[in-house]
Amino acid sequence: MREPATTTPQPSAPSRWSVYMVRTAAGLLYTGISTAPERRLRQHQSGKGSRALRGKGPLTLVWQQEVGDKGAALRLEYRLKQQPKSFKEQLIQSPELWQSWSPQWLPSATQP
Repeated sequence: MREPATTTPQPSAPSRWSVYMVRTAAGLLYTGISTAPERRLRQHQSGKGSRALRGKGPLTLVWQQEVGDKGAALRLEYRLKQQPKSFKEQLIQSPELWQSWSPQWLPSATQP
């Protein structure tokens, strides 16, 4: 009998995580993370995403920003969820502001 072929798992490319915001029909903003925000929006729209968005459609993806690894995405999502709606609306209207706001929300890469 032949021995089963052993395969060494191939390292996969690191996932590129994004933070995104979805607007509900009532104008509420939902913040989440995903490696594919458009796919995640379809999941939300079909009722298979976050429970918080079920029955709140139609939903619109209004903002997304690629942030790198999952840890960074989680930290940035947390900080963004703490911000008032006015802050989020300003970010949606002027996405370039993200570059000045987001670095202060991540721990410094260099530790003393």
